[in-house]
Amino acid sequence: MKSLALPLVVASLAMPQSARAEEPISSRIAANGLSATMTELQALPAPTSDDLFALGGVRFLAAIETALQTRYRTGMTSGLAVMSDMPLLRLPIPENPAPEPFEPAIIDTMFGQMTADLDGAIVALDRITDGDAVGVTIDTADIWFDINASGGRDTGEGLTEVASFLIPAGFDGARADITVRFDTADAAWLSAYAHLLSGVSDVVMAFSPTKAITHVLEATATMKAMTPGVRNMADDYLFRDADQILDLIAILIGALEQQPDVELSRAAHAHFLDMIADNRIFWSRVAQEQDNELEWIPNKRQQSVLPIAFPKNTGARWQAVLADAEGLLTGRLLIPYWRLGDGAGINLARLFRDPPEMDVAGLFQGFTLVPYMEKGPVISGTNLMMFTEMVGGDAGLLIVVLN
Repeated sequence: MKSLALPLVVASLAMPQSARAEEPISSRIAANGLSATMTELQALPAPTSDDLFALGGVRFLAAIETALQTRYRTGMTSGLAVMSDMPLLRLPIPENPAPEPFEPAIIDTMFGQMTADLDGAIVALDRITDGDAVGVTIDTADIWFDINASGGRDTGEGLTEVASFLIPAGFDGARADITVRFDTADAAWLSAYAHLLSGVSDVVMAFSPTKAITHVLEATATMKAMTPGVRNMADDYLFRDADQILDLIAILIGALEQQPDVELSRAAHAHFLDMIADNRIFWSRVAQEQDNELEWIPNKRQQSVLPIAFPKNTGARWQAVLADAEGLLTGRLLIPYWRLGDGAGINLARLFRDPPEMDVAGLFQGFTLVPYMEKGPVISGTNLMMFTEMVGGDAGLLIVVLN
């Protein structure tokens, strides 16, 4: 799964005019970092809508910063962490020359902290209503994450370094920073992204990988100790990284084959539904915008400052994709299953609400899923196909940006 957190880090900054009109928030982050800026915003006695957007954005960024600091501190900068391709774990960060010993429970801890931190961002952003006039501007060159917790900005900690995939490099290999002005609609977009990351975090914790990671690490250490210094197949060029790939597969299967935490599964389900609700608010608000000033996600009359194209029907086509996703989350539409015909499928809503004890063989053969099979309309995938055909080669990036 591609890192769903990357494009939103660009959109998380604001310039609250009432708080400190002479110095934009992005400039204060450049000088003082996210933590100090968040403390300042939280102390405002009567925050305006701009202040609330700033606070929500900074809290969102601070949640990402905390996760990156955890990775750096424990040496999760390469290997299995990056290979997992999970949100936040695949972002490129500097190597730690002297990391702390890795503990298997750190994955659960990191995603649990992520959910708690994002709750604060959601609370601030949800205070912004349709009638508020948000107008905040940021310069991405100012934004950085204190990944090594040094208190200052170091190489590899800038936004364009951490989120490099978002901004294509020029012929000289450099990536140009951009300036974005966010509107009232973007508060709902950012809240939707916070719900998405919270939902993903809850899913990870519902299928806690701690025990599986422990088993894999202990087994690997035992095997290495049996024949120290002896070359094995994993050292051969043809089998390079094979051991790590198999370790990752073992961890994923081990995490899957258990009884998921019901409360966390239901919390994830609620976050995904809230994500779609916020997305609807976003598209409703953005359609009414009349300006065309440094836009993030544009309507038909606007242009985006992002270096990607937004076809004029982007909003309508993406909302059709979201309607399908909501259909799955509510049980109105069913997931197709290879042993069922067109008139029956798997009810995803019931899987979230009352998840079974998972079994990989049962998922393939079907006996684990039989209680969740029912007759009804099955999602066709037509809306997603029409969206990807419309945007062409930018489909993957746009899906990440649009949320």
